[in-house]
Order: sequence, then C-alpha cells, then structure tokens
Amino acid sequence: MADNRSQYPISRVKTGPIPIFTYDPPAGDPPVLFSDEHIVVVDKPAGLLTVPGIAPEKQDCLRSRILAMFPHADGPMSCHRLDLSTSGVIVMGLTKETHRNLSIQFENRRTDKSYTALLEGHLDSDEGTINCPMRKDMDVRPLMLVDYHQGKPSVTHYRVLARESYDSRPVTRVELVPHTGRTHQLRVHAAHPRVTTIGSPSGEETIGLDAPIVGDELYGVHEEPNAPRLMLHATTLSIHHPITGERMCFNAPVPF
Repeated sequence: MADNRSQYPISRVKTGPIPIFTYDPPAGDPPVLFSDEHIVVVDKPAGLLTVPGIAPEKQDCLRSRILAMFPHADGPMSCHRLDLSTSGVIVMGLTKETHRNLSIQFENRRTDKSYTALLEGHLDSDEGTINCPMRKDMDVRPLMLVDYHQGKPSVTHYRVLARESYDSRPVTRVELVPHTGRTHQLRVHAAHPRVTTIGSPSGEETIGLDAPIVGDELYGVHEEPNAPRLMLHATTLSIHHPITGERMCFNAPVPF
C-alpha cells in the first residue's frame, strides 16, 4: 500500500535531536501497596525504568528490584508500564499464569486507571474528552505525534481538580483517565497543539489542551525542564485478582 502521508499538511514542532539524558534512578525499594504469592502492587518512583533498557546501566529497573524483593517470582512479570518520568501505582505478576491473566485484562481493557497531573496555565474548561489519534514520529524519536489520517485512536478524559500555582506561575491540577494506552498519550494530549501534527481533526476528533504537563522535558514549553520531575502520577489502578477474580482498587498518594 502506498504511503500517502506526504499529501497531508504537517505542522512540525521539533526537528531534533532530543537531548541525551543521564540515567540516574532513585535508590531504594519501591513502596509496596499490596502483595501475595500471586501479584505485587507498588508505587513506582519517578526516574526509574519499568523494564530494563538496552544499555548496561539501564538494567536497574522496577522489574529487577521487584525480583530482588520477591526472588520466587517467575516469568515476565511486567504486564503494563509507566514512563521513566512517571510515578505511581503499577502491578506485576509473580508467576507466569498471573502475568498472562493480568496481561489479558489490560489488553481487553478490564482494568481502570487514573492519573493526577499539573498542567501549565489555568484551563478554561472543567472537564472534557480529548480524541487525538497518535503514532510514532519516525523522524524525531522517541517523540510521538498526532496524525489525524494514520494515527491510532487515542482517547483521554480530563477533569479539573483545582486551579493553583506552582513556582509562582498558574497551573491546573487535573485527573486524567486514559481510555486507550498509547505511548506518551497523556503527555501528548495535554501538550497538543504544541506537538507535531499531520492533518486536521474531523468528526469526533479534537485538538489537545495546549497545556503541557509541568516538567515535561519532551513536550514542554521550555527547552529545559521547569520542574525537578514530570508532574504526572498514576493515582489509582483497578484490576481483577488473577486467581480469585475479586475486583481490587489500589491508590498511590500523589507526591506533588
């Protein structure tokens, strides 16, 4: 099939390269929110990879630390991920069977997640839904872009929790509920139209909030991060226990 992307208007924001960062994860075991012989739920700190990277120094990650804490764990363990810069609640399977069960739950969207974020500026609206289809930016990795013609459906609901200030500037505290799980989805939906975009929205598609997450080094308004961390936190996660089927909801306190 021919690639017809060139016929659509493109609004490129960054041409790269993205600055190289030094991986310096925080020390210590992640706080355990729940554990039994089947699963473990923890509060991942910002700055720690969920799974190992390619470089030798990136073998230290949440999965390796969980394995050290639960040496009987078997199998892939990781059934979903949080970005390096994102903190919050995450579940891992301690056996091959529970990992498979949890993975299917995430794939079939039988789980529920919510995030808390600080966005730049004060939003005009109190709540709404963002529907910006996304895909990888093949020219500027690891960025994602909004592609209204060939992007994958990406939907996020937002609700304002408070309008406040951070470092003497206006910010909005919001709850973000993703209905799809694209890479960088919440970061792109918050920042767009400050991200590279192909085409224009039509039908039920929308633009984003034009309010990047505070501290976002990839999609933010400043060349350098304007906060000590990305102000994005996975606050709640609901799953079905892979053995009992019980519906369980976990909460990780917001650190900002």
